[in-house]
Amino acid sequence: MTTHALVTGATGFLGGHMARRLAELGWRVTGLGRNEAEGRRLAEAGIVFVSGDLRDKDLIRMACEGQQYVFHCGALSSPWGPYRDFYESNVEGTRYVVEGCVQHGVERLIHISTPSLYFNYRHRLNISEADPLPRPVNAYAATKLLAEQVVEEGGRRGLGTVILRPRAIFGPGDRALFPRLLKVNNDKGIPLLGKGRSLIDLTYVDNVADAMLSACFASSQALGRAYNISGGEPLPFGELLDRLFGHLDIPLRTRAIPSFAAYTAAGVLELAHRLLPSLGEPPLTRFSVGSVAASQTLDITLAKQRLGYRPRVSVEEGLEKFAGWWKEQQC
Repeated sequence: MTTHALVTGATGFLGGHMARRLAELGWRVTGLGRNEAEGRRLAEAGIVFVSGDLRDKDLIRMACEGQQYVFHCGALSSPWGPYRDFYESNVEGTRYVVEGCVQHGVERLIHISTPSLYFNYRHRLNISEADPLPRPVNAYAATKLLAEQVVEEGGRRGLGTVILRPRAIFGPGDRALFPRLLKVNNDKGIPLLGKGRSLIDLTYVDNVADAMLSACFASSQALGRAYNISGGEPLPFGELLDRLFGHLDIPLRTRAIPSFAAYTAAGVLELAHRLLPSLGEPPLTRFSVGSVAASQTLDITLAKQRLGYRPRVSVEEGLEKFAGWWKEQQC
């Protein structure tokens, strides 16, 4: 019997990867997203593509019809932007997904959240899901927290829900994390804050997909919870750069900058861009500075215990796979 699944955000990095993974397993997959060009590539892989936006209530509800599992990967993810935009996509969009799942009797909703909920500009190690959450540092974190609450409400209405908080997803097809580092390296050199000693927790994309599949078939005792997901191998930022650029065969260029100076510059830029919204997103934000200046590592014990999660691909192997893919794209 064919298993039916909907993947939102299917034209994004994680959503696209998951949609293809399910199709390869023989599932009947519907992928929803906004990028028409990527949608055509999904269709070529045997995935039913639905062009649409998370803010389209009727479309989202309709897309949930006939689905057994829904993987909600879609979100507005950015360190900057109007709160209303984040709220409409991340909170209201999630509400439409939950309502569609409840209305059409979906068996389980796997919701992709974020460890940005834990971020507070300070070093935090081995963060567990039970640790108190700080005040959200930006609109993205604030609305993703509200989205989790919407999912939890769906659970109270009888929907089987699992929330995953994957940290720093990377791998072939990554359009954000490592490509941004490559661009900065090529432009002026990568700022090395705190001598590159801050610990960075990464997650290879296949490991996240494994966790999502495990969440589908985990016992009922696993439902209604949020789970940290990472590779379980934190690296100092400087060492990560050395390994990454070594695999890429690209000279690494870094600039030693005091963290205080970087935070100050980001604060000034943020103020200027708030006063003049037409400037768009600042080239540097305090959140982006903090993401490399402050250590943040996750305790993934609960995911191992309740979901049977094990990082199958090591960080080193993942870096090699990303580098191989990147080199192919440059040919």
